[in-house]
Amino acid sequence: MRQALMFDLDGTLWDSTDVIRPVWNGVLAAHGRAVLSESDFASLMGLTKAEIAARVLPEWGEAERVGVIGECFAAEQIELRRVGGRLYPALRETLERLHEAWALCIVSNCAPGYLDAFFAAHGLRGCFDDWETHGGTGLSKGENIRLVCQRNGFERAFFIGDTASDAAAAAAAGLPFIHAAYGFGAVPEAKARIGAFSELPALLADLERRGTACL
Repeated sequence: MRQALMFDLDGTLWDSTDVIRPVWNGVLAAHGRAVLSESDFASLMGLTKAEIAARVLPEWGEAERVGVIGECFAAEQIELRRVGGRLYPALRETLERLHEAWALCIVSNCAPGYLDAFFAAHGLRGCFDDWETHGGTGLSKGENIRLVCQRNGFERAFFIGDTASDAAAAAAAGLPFIHAAYGFGAVPEAKARIGAFSELPALLADLERRGTACL
């Protein structure tokens, strides 16, 4: 049976905010815009380019604000390729352990170049079997989850993410959801959660014993 673990990126596999917030603020300042606080920036993680643009520059026309956020995206990718982000503790060894029994995939609302920067900076491309982004397809996260499942013929899969929108995407795709409670968002209704990435193998083993109907 083909089984998969599908991951969100920001707030689930890494935290890049300390690296890219100064980059964004430099671009915004060049356009005469106020800088973003840590909490402001954290609230943008997981959103699409258009959603971020509407939140950061609500008074601007759509084309203009999306263009400025596009500049932020391009600048952040250069810096992330150079220095990387903060991987969550025990990420690499946990992924390698999980990969022995599961196909591993990433589905994110980021731009394709952002995911490429994650792979390039940390050498993790070989840990994953497939991936998809909103920037690559223009589809919602739920639609991209279904797309990856269909093209790989997965018969069983979980989606692991840190926000309520991740939980909604999993539900839209018909997958059970595991909340990465160490990330950026609260999902109080989640029926399964991990407080650290390294807890995922034990949780999956527990779900195997109890059956996934509880999700």
